Amino acid sequence: MKKFNLIKEIISIEKPPFMAAINSAKPFGITIEGEIVTPPYESDKRYIFQGSVSRPAPSPMMPAKQPGLAELLGGKMQVVEVEDRILIKAAGNWQEIIRYNLPNADYDDTTGDGVDEFTDSELETIGWHAAEFGITYRELVDIIEDHCDGLLLCIEREGENYQFSGMGFIDDMPCARTRCFDHCVRRITETLEKDASYTEANLTGDEKEALAFFGVTLPDSAAG
Repeated sequence: MKKFNLIKEIISIEKPPFMAAINSAKPFGITIEGEIVTPPYESDKRYIFQGSVSRPAPSPMMPAKQPGLAELLGGKMQVVEVEDRILIKAAGNWQEIIRYNLPNADYDDTTGDGVDEFTDSELETIGWHAAEFGITYRELVDIIEDHCDGLLLCIEREGENYQFSGMGFIDDMPCARTRCFDHCVRRITETLEKDASYTEANLTGDEKEALAFFGVTLPDSAAG
């Protein structure tokens, strides 16, 4: 998966359509590719801004100070004009960006609890059964991020005060399902071979159900 770290990335937008959207007073969105779009917002795009812009009405008694572009967009993003381009660093708007994009994410890694669910029902079934043998959602997410096409939209600060918050969008779902399933089969098979405590008599109902789901059988030494 491609990682799009908003702390490092600069979104570049063509100035004419950006200014037209700003001046229209109508809702618009800005994607991470720097595209200006209008509602309804497409679910396969990732957004750094959604909304409309209202300029303060001038007053004859006290002329209003014209707000800058950053202020017009909510005041949390860094906005710079460079000739015919508008450059935006959007990390400061992360909480709003979560709100725009999380409904379409395949997994949520924006909380301190980490990933604990997949929105895809087949992946979620894999994760649910895998947990019976100590395989975490984080482990499965690492497999997906390493081997399958998609986007990890995040803020990540490296160093001593490490910080991470992100959302995953899987473009190749068959890859994710197959990779995770096969990984679980390997991991569970290894666990059964190394841990003699897994015997037919000691297996819980949920463990038996998980083994049936993954098509894994107990070693001959444990099947009696």
